[in-house]
Amino acid sequence: MGEEYGEVIVREFDPNRDTERVEAVERMCEVGPSGKLSLFTDLLGDPICRVRHSPSFLMLVAEIGEEIVGMTRGCIKIVTCGKKLSRSINATPKPLPVYTKLAYLLGLRVSPSHRRMGIGMKLVKKMEEWFRDNGAEYSYIATENDNLASVNLFTDKCGYSKFRTPSILVNPVFAHRLSLPRDVIILRLSPSDAETLYRRRFATTEFFPRDIDSVLRNELTLGTFLAVPRGSRYTQHTWPGSIPFLADPPGSWAVVSVWNCKEVFTLEVRGASRVRRTLAKTTRMVDRALPFLGLPSVPNFFRPFGFHFMYGLGGEGGEVVKMVRALCGHAHNLAKERGCGVVVTEVSRREPLRLGVPHWKRLSCAEDLWCIKRLGEDYSDGSVGDWTKSPPGLSIFVDPREL
Repeated sequence: MGEEYGEVIVREFDPNRDTERVEAVERMCEVGPSGKLSLFTDLLGDPICRVRHSPSFLMLVAEIGEEIVGMTRGCIKIVTCGKKLSRSINATPKPLPVYTKLAYLLGLRVSPSHRRMGIGMKLVKKMEEWFRDNGAEYSYIATENDNLASVNLFTDKCGYSKFRTPSILVNPVFAHRLSLPRDVIILRLSPSDAETLYRRRFATTEFFPRDIDSVLRNELTLGTFLAVPRGSRYTQHTWPGSIPFLADPPGSWAVVSVWNCKEVFTLEVRGASRVRRTLAKTTRMVDRALPFLGLPSVPNFFRPFGFHFMYGLGGEGGEVVKMVRALCGHAHNLAKERGCGVVVTEVSRREPLRLGVPHWKRLSCAEDLWCIKRLGEDYSDGSVGDWTKSPPGLSIFVDPREL
């Protein structure tokens, strides 16, 4: 069958001559089933928008003659794959992160008319060559748990194994602002204070990026926000910095950062019936007319909409869930001000703080699937051993640069 179409050439994406043809393939791959709701993505004319903020990235296209028939993207970074205990001067064991060079493969697409020709496999193998040439020790992918074609390609043919099943939690942005608890204060941290807090408290979390400073200082990070009880000695005007704060924290606190995905790509729901559209519009009209009722309304998902992503969610204390809920309310209001349709986060299925994250089940995904592959056998991962065989921890750190 491959001979019938000619030789498949896999090469690096050239934005000067490939952009329009790549967008055409993206549109063909996103044709939803007739009569069913489907989610479409608009990359706003930038095919590498989902990886360009990573420290190292590549996009490949598969070409037959003058026709582009497939593509994929990949990026590489250094992340925490576990932790080890080290004895400090006072003989108290201190957890230290174990880092590894990790590659992420995403956005694999093959034109519907050229499937079952091994093109997807060629793209994956070529990308993995680039990963190895650049010293990556592991490669992972994320896919829907029920996308059997994708799962089978990676697990049966490409040597990946199922690794983690985080949850994607999605909450709509209503037409009214949310009221925040009066006994909670939300502080905005500087990038340097945010970096210090994350490195000192969360650096041993799986997938924590060693270049967290680059993430926090990226123009798409709208801020890092800290929730503390009102009445504690910490306010925006008396903030002493993260080191003194962590040395003497309040009884409960929580932190989150917000990434502006709206500037990268937009989403759109298609295939909705006229009845669904009318019902959704009615909820918005009522919400705007009677905002004091605080009725939940359905945003206009039937035209392109943007979203904000909450990352770096963490905290401590007996009322930490309440603090998280307050931060989510703050993030909702920030998204409303900026015209977004939803607020999204992704957390481990075992994450205790997920109890404080409001979300609609119909919009969320209870089980996203991450598959992982060790790219070689000669790596030294310290006390972690082979990361692909390690049990899941309570938390993961989802890098917003790879959405």
